[in-house]
Amino acid sequence: MNAGILGIGSYVPEKILSNSDLEQMMDTSDEWIVSRTGIKERRIASDEQDTSHLAYEAAVEALKDANVLAEELDLILVATVTPDMSFPSVACVIQERLGAKNAAAMDISAACAGFIYGVVTATQFVNTGTYKRILVIGAEKLTKIVNWEDRNTAVLFGDGAGAAIIGPVSEGRGILSYELGADGTGGKHLYKGGDHLVMNGREVFKFAVRQMGDSCENVLKLAGLTKEEVDFLIPHQANTRIMDAARERLQLPKEKMSVIIDRHGNTSSSSIPIALVEEYKKGNIKEDDLLVLVGFGGGLTWGAITLRFGR
Repeated sequence: MNAGILGIGSYVPEKILSNSDLEQMMDTSDEWIVSRTGIKERRIASDEQDTSHLAYEAAVEALKDANVLAEELDLILVATVTPDMSFPSVACVIQERLGAKNAAAMDISAACAGFIYGVVTATQFVNTGTYKRILVIGAEKLTKIVNWEDRNTAVLFGDGAGAAIIGPVSEGRGILSYELGADGTGGKHLYKGGDHLVMNGREVFKFAVRQMGDSCENVLKLAGLTKEEVDFLIPHQANTRIMDAARERLQLPKEKMSVIIDRHGNTSSSSIPIALVEEYKKGNIKEDDLLVLVGFGGGLTWGAITLRFGR
């Protein structure tokens, strides 16, 4: 069997935190934030909403899009670094809430590369014929671990969730190649220290610019494809300069790369699936388009996929 995407869904909280709002909270400015990151606003979950609430809404939309019932799910994978609690996993919370009584469930911790890790893991189960319908969710409530007194990181992050149903698709479609990687020696550059996220922005930037481009080229080579064949690039939404570096490595025009960071900020593991949903709804992604999905995150981790879109 060939694994691919049967359906997608996303959810972002209603509350918007703009750069002008942040100007009232700390010593920063809209111009400073936009020029360095491309971010204009981000969505913030309410005190009543935790990661599982966001994940559930995205899951419901993905199931509907795939025309799959919750009880038909074989496995639930949730990529998150901001679970509701240490255990049970967010995946188990989602299993109970959806009524997915036949599904195994577990969380994956790979930070911003988590959704890619989840899709690649799901692909193995489908390609071997072990499972037929797997729900993969990237969901984060990053604002609960943001240090609002650190203006260098507080301006970057937002909350949200994106989901995909992974299962068998028609010949020629689906996941054509993938790459996963990690470099634990870089863990000190991006981590949760105490209650808050800590980042060495300069080191993470250097790593990301290099790795995003390398990974894009690697997965195309693995699939026997060329840069000219790529229809659309969906990078992790971390920083417009990092994203542009990956796009330029693929020699793609600006209109062939998803940019939602201006409205959502960095939503970690949920950024790629949220972007995928938005571009599909806007008509920028069509059946049989060749997509490259690429991300990097704390760990340090990275991952990329080439995908022929469609069922």
